[in-house]
Amino acid sequence: MRIATYNVNGVNGRLPNLLAWLEKTQPDVVCLQELKAPQEKFPQGPLEAAGYGAIWQGQKSWNGVAILARGCEPIETRRGLPGDPDPGQSRYIEAAVNGVLVAGLYAPNGNPYPGPKFDYKLAWLAQLAAHAQTLMASGQPVVIAGDFNIIPTDADVYKPERWVTDALFRAEVKAVYADLLAAGWTDALRKLHPDERIFTFWDYFRNAWGRDAGLRIDHLLLSPAADARLLAAEVDSFARAEAKASDHAPTWIELAQA
Repeated sequence: MRIATYNVNGVNGRLPNLLAWLEKTQPDVVCLQELKAPQEKFPQGPLEAAGYGAIWQGQKSWNGVAILARGCEPIETRRGLPGDPDPGQSRYIEAAVNGVLVAGLYAPNGNPYPGPKFDYKLAWLAQLAAHAQTLMASGQPVVIAGDFNIIPTDADVYKPERWVTDALFRAEVKAVYADLLAAGWTDALRKLHPDERIFTFWDYFRNAWGRDAGLRIDHLLLSPAADARLLAAEVDSFARAEAKASDHAPTWIELAQA
């Protein structure tokens, strides 16, 4: 069972890229972020034609999250993060797919630091951590996947010294991520690639892709029941090289069937 996360940076503008990637890789579940489309503009028809059922929470111009499932309809279990300090922002959606609970998220960026956007990011992440405890307590296989807008460690950024004042790399934000791991969540990509230089995002500016000046901010966290089934975890970096590509690459895991 392949579960992926992909910040598409505009689902309609990059629909050809998304459809080409779906056809090539055939993931079973995909969490999408940054739809940048209102609810009624989500491309449900083309995705259904490609073989995917979908649930989504749109928002005009900004944010937006979705979960796709190949050959079936995701069973929605939650729309919106409990206790979200700004529920008008579409940042969280949750569904059951083939016995796995999948939570798709798009965490706030938080820049500029300091300021109200960073304060909102910390408040949102606090609510995520609280909800993650509830998910963990279920004992079920759970995957929390998405653009966390967190660079967990120095190993996850091309030049750590350039990011010390950025909201993605602040100690307060990294501490939230570390606390999730301490609570029993597994960083799938880092578990299987503990020492590799792996990025999931390359900015459009300053030839970041060409220089491999990237960040790892798209993550898949696994509950113990999901972690026990982990077979593989990779980044489809080839998608970043395509014309009109998102600045993120799809990141995925493979779970053994239960």
